[in-house]
Amino acid sequence: MKRRGMRLILLLGLVSLFGDITYEGARGVIGPYLSLLGASALIVGLASGLGELTGYGLRLLSGYLADRTGRYWLLTGIGYFLLISIPLLAFAWRWEIALLLILVERMGKAVRSPARDAIISHASREIGRGTGFGIHEALDQVGALIGPLLFSAILLRWEYREAFQVTLIPVILAMVFLSLAKSQVPAPRKLESTESKGEIPREFWFYLVFTFVSVVGFLNFPLMAYHLKVNSILEDPKIPLLYALAMGVDALIALLVGRAYDKVGFSSLFLVPILTPLVPFLFFSGHLVLGILAWGSVMAIQETIMRAAVADLTPPGRRGTAYGIFNTAYGLSWLIGGASMGLIYEFSWRYIYIFSIGMELLSLPFLLRITRRYLTWKKGE
Repeated sequence: MKRRGMRLILLLGLVSLFGDITYEGARGVIGPYLSLLGASALIVGLASGLGELTGYGLRLLSGYLADRTGRYWLLTGIGYFLLISIPLLAFAWRWEIALLLILVERMGKAVRSPARDAIISHASREIGRGTGFGIHEALDQVGALIGPLLFSAILLRWEYREAFQVTLIPVILAMVFLSLAKSQVPAPRKLESTESKGEIPREFWFYLVFTFVSVVGFLNFPLMAYHLKVNSILEDPKIPLLYALAMGVDALIALLVGRAYDKVGFSSLFLVPILTPLVPFLFFSGHLVLGILAWGSVMAIQETIMRAAVADLTPPGRRGTAYGIFNTAYGLSWLIGGASMGLIYEFSWRYIYIFSIGMELLSLPFLLRITRRYLTWKKGE
Protein backbone atom coordinates (compact mmCIF):
# COMPACT_ATOMS: atom_id res chain seq x y z
CA MET A 1 0.00 0.00 0.00
CA LYS A 2 2.79 2.40 0.96
CA ARG A 3 4.82 1.67 -2.18
CA ARG A 4 1.78 2.08 -4.41
CA GLY A 5 1.03 5.41 -2.78
CA MET A 6 4.58 6.68 -3.29
CA ARG A 7 4.57 5.50 -6.91
CA LEU A 8 1.32 7.32 -7.55
CA ILE A 9 2.60 10.56 -6.00
CA LEU A 10 5.78 10.45 -8.09
CA LEU A 11 3.82 9.85 -11.28
CA LEU A 12 1.41 12.69 -10.53
CA GLY A 13 4.41 14.86 -9.70
CA LEU A 14 5.80 14.19 -13.17
CA VAL A 15 2.42 15.03 -14.68
CA SER A 16 2.46 18.37 -12.86
CA LEU A 17 6.09 18.95 -13.85
CA PHE A 18 5.30 18.72 -17.57
CA GLY A 19 2.06 20.64 -17.06
CA ASP A 20 3.96 23.48 -15.42
CA ILE A 21 6.56 23.53 -18.17
CA THR A 22 3.66 24.17 -20.53
CA TYR A 23 1.58 26.82 -18.82
CA GLU A 24 4.16 28.50 -16.58
CA GLY A 25 6.42 28.89 -19.60
CA ALA A 26 3.61 30.45 -21.59
CA ARG A 27 2.36 32.67 -18.78
CA GLY A 28 5.38 34.97 -18.92
CA VAL A 29 4.85 35.80 -22.63
CA ILE A 30 1.05 35.96 -22.80
CA GLY A 31 1.05 39.76 -22.39
CA PRO A 32 3.54 40.49 -25.19
CA TYR A 33 1.87 37.88 -27.44
CA LEU A 34 -1.59 39.42 -27.01
CA SER A 35 -0.07 42.81 -27.74
CA LEU A 36 1.46 41.39 -30.92
CA LEU A 37 -2.01 40.24 -31.98
CA GLY A 38 -3.40 43.76 -31.49
CA ALA A 39 -4.72 43.65 -27.93
CA SER A 40 -4.67 46.79 -25.80
CA ALA A 41 -3.30 47.07 -22.27
CA LEU A 42 -6.89 46.88 -21.01
CA ILE A 43 -7.42 43.57 -22.82
CA VAL A 44 -4.16 42.18 -21.43
CA GLY A 45 -5.21 43.09 -17.89
CA LEU A 46 -8.69 41.71 -18.50
CA ALA A 47 -7.23 38.46 -19.79
CA SER A 48 -5.19 38.03 -16.62
CA GLY A 49 -8.13 38.82 -14.33
CA LEU A 50 -10.61 36.61 -16.19
CA GLY A 51 -8.06 33.81 -16.29
CA GLU A 52 -7.56 33.79 -12.53
CA LEU A 53 -11.29 34.14 -11.88
CA THR A 54 -11.95 31.15 -14.14
CA GLY A 55 -9.08 29.14 -12.72
CA TYR A 56 -10.27 29.46 -9.13
CA GLY A 57 -14.00 30.16 -9.37
CA LEU A 58 -14.88 26.91 -11.14
CA ARG A 59 -13.12 24.77 -8.54
CA LEU A 60 -16.17 24.84 -6.29
CA LEU A 61 -18.16 23.08 -9.00
CA SER A 62 -15.43 20.69 -10.12
CA GLY A 63 -14.65 19.65 -6.53
CA TYR A 64 -18.31 18.93 -5.87
CA LEU A 65 -18.59 16.93 -9.11
CA ALA A 66 -15.50 14.89 -8.20
CA ASP A 67 -17.11 13.75 -4.94
CA ARG A 68 -20.57 13.40 -6.42
CA THR A 69 -19.51 11.22 -9.34
CA GLY A 70 -16.35 9.62 -7.94
CA ARG A 71 -14.71 10.21 -11.34
CA TYR A 72 -11.51 11.73 -10.01
CA TRP A 73 -9.36 10.38 -12.80
CA LEU A 74 -11.76 11.56 -15.52
CA LEU A 75 -11.84 15.12 -14.22
CA THR A 76 -8.06 15.13 -13.75
CA GLY A 77 -7.60 13.85 -17.29
CA ILE A 78 -9.96 16.43 -18.82
CA GLY A 79 -8.16 19.17 -16.93
CA TYR A 80 -4.73 18.19 -18.19
CA PHE A 81 -5.97 17.55 -21.73
CA LEU A 82 -7.14 21.18 -21.92
CA LEU A 83 -3.46 22.16 -21.75
CA ILE A 84 -3.63 21.58 -25.52
CA SER A 85 -4.89 25.17 -25.69
CA ILE A 86 -1.32 26.40 -25.08
CA PRO A 87 0.26 24.89 -28.24
CA LEU A 88 -2.88 25.97 -30.14
CA LEU A 89 -1.96 29.58 -29.33
CA ALA A 90 0.58 29.25 -32.14
CA PHE A 91 -2.31 29.26 -34.62
CA ALA A 92 -4.29 32.16 -33.13
CA TRP A 93 -4.56 34.96 -35.68
CA ARG A 94 -6.63 37.33 -33.51
CA TRP A 95 -6.36 38.34 -29.88
CA GLU A 96 -9.95 37.22 -29.29
CA ILE A 97 -9.03 33.65 -30.20
CA ALA A 98 -5.91 33.79 -28.03
CA LEU A 99 -7.98 35.08 -25.11
CA LEU A 100 -10.43 32.20 -25.50
CA LEU A 101 -7.57 29.67 -25.48
CA ILE A 102 -6.09 31.27 -22.37
CA LEU A 103 -9.44 30.93 -20.60
CA VAL A 104 -9.70 27.29 -21.72
CA GLU A 105 -6.32 26.54 -20.13
CA ARG A 106 -7.40 28.17 -16.85
CA MET A 107 -10.66 26.21 -17.02
CA GLY A 108 -8.60 23.04 -17.26
CA LYS A 109 -6.68 24.06 -14.15
CA ALA A 110 -9.99 24.51 -12.31
CA VAL A 111 -11.33 21.14 -13.46
CA ARG A 112 -8.29 19.07 -12.48
CA SER A 113 -7.00 20.66 -9.27
CA PRO A 114 -9.57 19.49 -6.65
CA ALA A 115 -9.76 15.96 -8.11
CA ARG A 116 -5.97 15.66 -8.36
CA ASP A 117 -5.42 16.95 -4.82
CA ALA A 118 -7.99 14.44 -3.55
CA ILE A 119 -6.06 11.63 -5.27
CA ILE A 120 -2.79 12.83 -3.71
CA SER A 121 -4.44 12.97 -0.28
CA HIS A 122 -5.43 9.30 -0.59
CA ALA A 123 -2.00 8.28 -1.88
CA SER A 124 -0.19 10.12 0.92
CA ARG A 125 -2.20 8.52 3.73
CA GLU A 126 0.46 5.92 4.50
CA ILE A 127 3.64 7.88 3.73
CA GLY A 128 2.54 11.12 5.43
CA ARG A 129 0.38 13.92 4.09
CA GLY A 130 3.14 16.50 4.29
CA THR A 131 5.69 14.27 2.60
CA GLY A 132 3.29 13.37 -0.19
CA PHE A 133 2.26 16.93 -0.96
CA GLY A 134 5.87 18.07 -0.51
CA ILE A 135 7.15 15.66 -3.16
CA HIS A 136 4.39 16.69 -5.54
CA GLU A 137 5.03 20.40 -4.99
CA ALA A 138 8.79 19.96 -5.47
CA LEU A 139 8.32 18.28 -8.86
CA ASP A 140 5.66 20.83 -9.77
CA GLN A 141 8.03 23.72 -9.10
CA VAL A 142 10.84 22.10 -11.08
CA GLY A 143 8.48 22.39 -14.05
CA ALA A 144 7.68 26.00 -13.10
CA LEU A 145 11.43 26.70 -13.17
CA ILE A 146 12.12 24.91 -16.46
CA GLY A 147 9.14 26.39 -18.34
CA PRO A 148 10.16 30.09 -18.37
CA LEU A 149 13.80 29.20 -19.00
CA LEU A 150 12.78 27.01 -21.95
CA PHE A 151 10.65 29.77 -23.44
CA SER A 152 13.48 32.28 -23.03
CA ALA A 153 15.91 29.94 -24.80
CA ILE A 154 13.52 29.33 -27.69
CA LEU A 155 12.77 33.04 -28.13
CA LEU A 156 16.47 33.81 -28.45
CA ARG A 157 16.33 32.15 -31.87
CA TRP A 158 12.70 31.76 -32.93
CA GLU A 159 9.35 33.53 -32.59
CA TYR A 160 6.41 33.15 -30.22
CA ARG A 161 4.57 30.75 -32.50
CA GLU A 162 7.46 28.30 -32.54
CA ALA A 163 7.72 28.50 -28.75
CA PHE A 164 4.04 27.65 -28.35
CA GLN A 165 4.34 24.76 -30.80
CA VAL A 166 7.16 23.23 -28.75
CA THR A 167 4.84 23.02 -25.72
CA LEU A 168 2.96 20.21 -27.44
CA ILE A 169 5.78 17.89 -26.30
CA PRO A 170 5.33 18.41 -22.53
CA VAL A 171 1.53 18.23 -22.98
CA ILE A 172 1.86 14.78 -24.55
CA LEU A 173 4.29 13.67 -21.84
CA ALA A 174 1.91 14.88 -19.11
CA MET A 175 -0.92 12.79 -20.59
CA VAL A 176 1.34 9.73 -20.92
CA PHE A 177 2.37 9.86 -17.25
CA LEU A 178 -1.23 10.52 -16.21
CA SER A 179 -2.39 7.41 -18.08
CA LEU A 180 0.38 5.42 -16.41
CA ALA A 181 -0.65 6.72 -12.97
CA LYS A 182 -4.28 5.71 -13.55
CA SER A 183 -3.27 2.24 -14.71
CA GLN A 184 -1.18 1.77 -11.55
CA VAL A 185 -3.94 2.83 -9.12
CA PRO A 186 -7.39 2.90 -10.80
CA ALA A 187 -9.20 3.45 -7.48
CA PRO A 188 -7.04 5.77 -5.31
CA ARG A 189 -9.68 6.07 -2.59
CA LYS A 190 -9.01 2.42 -1.68
CA LEU A 191 -5.53 3.45 -0.56
CA GLU A 192 -7.19 5.08 2.44
CA SER A 193 -8.78 2.67 4.87
CA THR A 194 -10.60 5.26 6.99
CA GLU A 195 -14.34 5.89 6.74
CA SER A 196 -15.11 7.90 3.61
CA LYS A 197 -18.52 9.23 4.60
CA GLY A 198 -19.37 12.15 6.82
CA GLU A 199 -19.77 15.91 6.71
CA ILE A 200 -17.06 18.52 6.51
CA PRO A 201 -16.31 19.36 10.19
CA ARG A 202 -16.56 22.81 11.73
CA GLU A 203 -12.79 22.91 12.23
CA PHE A 204 -12.34 23.01 8.46
CA TRP A 205 -14.15 26.37 8.28
CA PHE A 206 -11.93 27.86 10.97
CA TYR A 207 -8.94 26.61 9.00
CA LEU A 208 -10.38 28.17 5.86
CA VAL A 209 -10.62 31.57 7.58
CA PHE A 210 -7.02 31.26 8.77
CA THR A 211 -5.88 30.45 5.24
CA PHE A 212 -7.87 33.29 3.68
CA VAL A 213 -6.70 35.99 6.09
CA SER A 214 -3.05 34.91 6.14
CA VAL A 215 -2.82 34.76 2.33
CA VAL A 216 -4.41 38.23 2.02
CA GLY A 217 -1.36 39.51 3.92
CA PHE A 218 1.11 37.84 1.54
CA LEU A 219 2.94 40.15 -0.89
CA ASN A 220 2.55 38.90 -4.48
CA PHE A 221 5.37 38.72 -7.00
CA PRO A 222 3.83 40.96 -9.70
CA LEU A 223 3.81 43.87 -7.25
CA MET A 224 7.39 43.06 -6.27
CA ALA A 225 8.39 43.03 -9.95
CA TYR A 226 6.53 46.32 -10.48
CA HIS A 227 8.50 47.89 -7.62
CA LEU A 228 11.78 46.76 -9.16
CA LYS A 229 10.76 48.11 -12.58
CA VAL A 230 9.37 51.54 -11.71
CA ASN A 231 12.21 52.30 -9.33
CA SER A 232 14.88 51.05 -11.77
CA ILE A 233 16.26 48.76 -9.09
CA LEU A 234 16.86 45.84 -11.44
CA GLU A 235 17.17 45.50 -15.20
CA ASP A 236 14.21 43.90 -16.96
CA PRO A 237 15.98 40.66 -18.02
CA LYS A 238 17.06 40.01 -14.42
CA ILE A 239 13.58 40.19 -12.91
CA PRO A 240 12.48 36.77 -14.27
CA LEU A 241 15.66 35.31 -12.79
CA LEU A 242 14.44 36.32 -9.33
CA TYR A 243 11.19 34.49 -10.00
CA ALA A 244 13.13 31.43 -11.15
CA LEU A 245 15.13 31.60 -7.89
CA ALA A 246 11.87 31.71 -5.94
CA MET A 247 10.59 28.61 -7.75
CA GLY A 248 13.81 26.78 -6.92
CA VAL A 249 13.50 27.73 -3.24
CA ASP A 250 9.86 26.63 -3.31
CA ALA A 251 10.82 23.19 -4.63
CA LEU A 252 13.51 22.66 -1.97
CA ILE A 253 11.56 24.01 1.01
CA ALA A 254 8.46 22.01 0.05
CA LEU A 255 10.27 18.78 0.85
CA LEU A 256 11.48 20.11 4.22
CA VAL A 257 8.21 21.58 5.44
CA GLY A 258 6.34 18.50 4.25
CA ARG A 259 8.44 16.35 6.56
CA ALA A 260 8.03 18.90 9.35
CA TYR A 261 4.25 18.71 9.02
CA ASP A 262 4.34 14.93 9.36
CA LYS A 263 6.43 15.31 12.53
CA VAL A 264 4.67 18.14 14.37
CA GLY A 265 1.34 18.46 12.56
CA PHE A 266 -0.59 21.73 12.42
CA SER A 267 1.97 23.47 14.61
CA SER A 268 4.19 23.77 11.52
CA LEU A 269 1.63 26.21 10.07
CA PHE A 270 2.84 28.86 12.51
CA LEU A 271 5.64 29.38 10.00
CA VAL A 272 3.10 31.21 7.82
CA PRO A 273 2.35 34.18 10.13
CA ILE A 274 6.02 34.30 11.11
CA LEU A 275 7.55 34.35 7.62
CA THR A 276 4.87 36.24 5.68
CA PRO A 277 5.57 39.73 7.16
CA LEU A 278 9.29 39.16 6.60
CA VAL A 279 8.78 39.20 2.84
CA PRO A 280 7.90 42.91 2.44
CA PHE A 281 10.29 43.91 5.22
CA LEU A 282 13.29 42.23 3.56
CA PHE A 283 12.31 43.03 -0.02
CA PHE A 284 11.46 46.71 0.34
CA SER A 285 14.46 47.32 2.61
CA GLY A 286 16.76 46.32 -0.23
CA HIS A 287 17.57 42.73 0.72
CA LEU A 288 16.20 41.34 -2.55
CA VAL A 289 17.65 37.85 -2.38
CA LEU A 290 16.62 37.34 1.24
CA GLY A 291 13.16 38.65 0.40
CA ILE A 292 12.88 36.18 -2.48
CA LEU A 293 14.07 33.34 -0.24
CA ALA A 294 11.34 34.22 2.25
CA TRP A 295 8.75 34.55 -0.52
CA GLY A 296 9.62 31.14 -2.01
CA SER A 297 9.51 29.57 1.45
CA VAL A 298 6.01 30.90 2.17
CA MET A 299 4.84 29.71 -1.25
CA ALA A 300 6.19 26.24 -0.45
CA ILE A 301 4.26 26.19 2.84
CA GLN A 302 1.05 27.37 1.18
CA GLU A 303 1.28 24.83 -1.63
CA THR A 304 2.41 21.93 0.57
CA ILE A 305 1.26 21.76 4.16
CA MET A 306 -1.74 24.03 3.71
CA ARG A 307 -3.02 21.55 1.13
CA ALA A 308 -2.03 18.57 3.28
CA ALA A 309 -3.97 19.96 6.25
CA VAL A 310 -7.20 19.95 4.23
CA ALA A 311 -6.93 16.16 3.91
CA ASP A 312 -6.46 15.74 7.67
CA LEU A 313 -9.52 17.87 8.39
CA THR A 314 -12.01 16.25 6.01
CA PRO A 315 -13.40 12.74 5.35
CA PRO A 316 -12.24 11.04 2.13
CA GLY A 317 -15.70 11.13 0.58
CA ARG A 318 -15.86 14.93 0.83
CA ARG A 319 -12.25 15.57 -0.09
CA GLY A 320 -12.91 16.88 -3.62
CA THR A 321 -15.53 19.32 -2.34
CA ALA A 322 -13.20 20.48 0.44
CA TYR A 323 -10.36 21.12 -2.00
CA GLY A 324 -12.73 22.97 -4.30
CA ILE A 325 -13.79 25.27 -1.46
CA PHE A 326 -10.21 25.67 -0.23
CA ASN A 327 -8.83 26.53 -3.69
CA THR A 328 -11.61 29.02 -4.38
CA ALA A 329 -11.00 30.80 -1.06
CA TYR A 330 -7.26 30.72 -1.73
CA GLY A 331 -7.70 32.35 -5.14
CA LEU A 332 -10.07 34.97 -3.75
CA SER A 333 -7.58 35.83 -1.02
CA TRP A 334 -4.87 36.40 -3.66
CA LEU A 335 -7.22 38.72 -5.54
CA ILE A 336 -8.19 40.75 -2.45
CA GLY A 337 -4.66 40.81 -1.07
CA GLY A 338 -3.14 41.85 -4.37
CA ALA A 339 -5.70 44.62 -4.93
CA SER A 340 -5.33 45.87 -1.34
CA MET A 341 -1.54 45.98 -1.44
CA GLY A 342 -1.58 47.60 -4.87
CA LEU A 343 -3.80 50.36 -3.51
CA ILE A 344 -1.63 50.74 -0.40
CA TYR A 345 1.48 50.91 -2.59
CA GLU A 346 0.05 53.99 -4.34
CA PHE A 347 0.34 55.83 -1.01
CA SER A 348 3.54 54.27 0.26
CA TRP A 349 5.06 50.80 0.13
CA ARG A 350 6.01 51.23 3.80
CA TYR A 351 2.37 50.81 4.82
CA ILE A 352 2.45 47.30 3.35
CA TYR A 353 4.49 46.24 6.40
CA ILE A 354 1.63 47.24 8.70
CA PHE A 355 -1.00 45.62 6.49
CA SER A 356 0.88 42.32 6.30
CA ILE A 357 1.56 42.16 10.04
CA GLY A 358 -2.06 43.06 10.77
CA MET A 359 -3.43 40.26 8.58
CA GLU A 360 -1.13 37.67 10.12
CA LEU A 361 -2.06 38.71 13.65
CA LEU A 362 -5.72 38.52 12.66
CA SER A 363 -5.22 34.96 11.38
CA LEU A 364 -3.57 33.69 14.57
CA PRO A 365 -6.71 33.04 16.70
CA PHE A 366 -8.11 30.75 14.02
CA LEU A 367 -4.84 28.84 13.73
CA LEU A 368 -4.60 28.53 17.53
CA ARG A 369 -8.08 27.02 17.66
CA ILE A 370 -7.27 24.45 15.00
CA THR A 371 -3.95 23.59 16.60
CA ARG A 372 -5.53 23.01 20.02
CA ARG A 373 -8.28 20.91 18.49
CA TYR A 374 -5.76 18.87 16.51
CA LEU A 375 -3.74 18.13 19.64
CA THR A 376 -6.94 17.00 21.36
CA TRP A 377 -7.60 14.55 18.54
CA LYS A 378 -4.06 13.20 18.75
CA LYS A 379 -4.30 12.65 22.50
CA GLY A 380 -7.61 10.89 22.06
CA GLU A 381 -6.25 8.41 19.52
